[in-house]
Amino acid sequence: MGFNEFKPFLPLIIFGNIENLVLSSQGVIAGVNPLILAGLSLMFVVFWLLLGTLGTKVAIKYADLIEFIGGFAIFVLGMQAMLGALGIL
Repeated sequence: MGFNEFKPFLPLIIFGNIENLVLSSQGVIAGVNPLILAGLSLMFVVFWLLLGTLGTKVAIKYADLIEFIGGFAIFVLGMQAMLGALGIL
């Protein structure tokens, strides 16, 4: 598998990782045990890496739809984080 196979998913990977950092920081602010948070975060990153690596060949034909759904989810979670930080939610 070369880089070109993953290229359609690159924006989703980048912004997904940024969103993971935002959600992790929210967990720290909420007082979650940092060791548990780090363990769960690492577990999910490895899970998504394996799923993405193994599922790319199947998912490549749906890359545009997957990128839209993932981008929308990242947008919604980012808005939730911002509104929560402002005390609106």
